[in-house]
Amino acid sequence: MRVKNGPAMKLPDFEYAAPTSLSDAIALLASRRGSAKPLAGGQSLLPAMAFRLATPALLVDLRNIPALDRIEIDDDEVRLGARVRWCDIERDTRLATAHPLLSAAIQHVAHYPIRNRGTVGGSLCHADPAAELPGVAVTCDARIELEGPGGRRVMDAGDFLLGPLSTAIAADELLVRICLPAWPAGRRWAFDELARRRGDFAMAGVALYYDVDASGRARNAHIGVIGANPRPCRLTAAEAQLNGSRLNHETIRAAADAAAREVDPPADLHASAAYRRALVATLLERCLQRTSPDQRP
Repeated sequence: MRVKNGPAMKLPDFEYAAPTSLSDAIALLASRRGSAKPLAGGQSLLPAMAFRLATPALLVDLRNIPALDRIEIDDDEVRLGARVRWCDIERDTRLATAHPLLSAAIQHVAHYPIRNRGTVGGSLCHADPAAELPGVAVTCDARIELEGPGGRRVMDAGDFLLGPLSTAIAADELLVRICLPAWPAGRRWAFDELARRRGDFAMAGVALYYDVDASGRARNAHIGVIGANPRPCRLTAAEAQLNGSRLNHETIRAAADAAAREVDPPADLHASAAYRRALVATLLERCLQRTSPDQRP
């Protein structure tokens, strides 16, 4: 089908297809050699087309492909299909215990109309450095499953996200699933971000979790940051301040200071680089205070 838009519409002309199988979708993408785009929720792609930042000759709608909209949970991992929407995550009560960090982060995504259409695959492939899901994916060592003409390949989220609006996906590949490792009972976690208005992209955000050993010391600390680097990333120096330590005022302050030194934030009309750097430290300090029984008010 060819869609021809009149002068009152912003979108450029394009062809449209809605295949019913993953193999057909991949074949359509491969046939256009880079001039086709997959369409899931369209919350990023359609505005980009309206502003002529993207001009695909063919849109391949994924709505009729089975299994891409499933949330699967077992003892090993949580699996989210590429067409899972934010509202699907909000409504799945299993995730409150199966992956509470994911559930908490999704509450910060945009507004209801966006959460009702926006998808997991769309967010990961758009790769906005301030987006919540890419940050959770990197923090939690998620795996990204891609499928193309050569078959399926799996990448770590940190390798998949290359930079602002840039990923390692090929033009003839589809992101089919993200897999998050299982969430053990007793894990401590927090997510916090600051935006100018609720629903806006974050000026900075922090996601973290850690486990506690029998002596009450933190181990396996994972700290991720969004909005303060060209891509979501782990703050390994801040993590090192936590591992092997009890969470007290000194430990938390040392981790926050390390986080501020690790990030390389941009400056724009909303905030200076120095402000964002201080914001990361403050958000991390708040998250750690929230997760430490000794620090709670």
